[in-house]
Amino acid sequence: MDKIFLESTEREELIDITHLVQEKVDQNGWDSGALVLFCPHTTAALTVNENADPAVVDDMTSYLRKMIPAKAGFAHVEGNSDAHIKTTLIGPSLTLIVEEYVVQLGTWQGIYFFEGDGPRRRQVWVQFLQA
Repeated sequence: MDKIFLESTEREELIDITHLVQEKVDQNGWDSGALVLFCPHTTAALTVNENADPAVVDDMTSYLRKMIPAKAGFAHVEGNSDAHIKTTLIGPSLTLIVEEYVVQLGTWQGIYFFEGDGPRRRQVWVQFLQA
């Protein structure tokens, strides 16, 4: 298993990690197979979405804040229940196709790490499954 290490700078943010994932493929010489990404944090998640227009990332984080506000009277004493809920909605893992040493994504797609309770040091676990 490989790891990608990140540092978030905001309480909530989407960080484009597409280049970091592709670097892992390049560094390890992974040719063709499946790439599994897993986020081992309960207040962070992974998703694939548009990376051509930065307004999409802003819209997503803004809407998540409106839909699940931080101060909504949650019982959890740490004060980050909103982050747990957002993480559950987005999800902890992705499975991506690698073909001829390239992570296969649609024209406008990128791989994003969602931070829900930052700033923090985080990691994404990376496992390659050979075809």
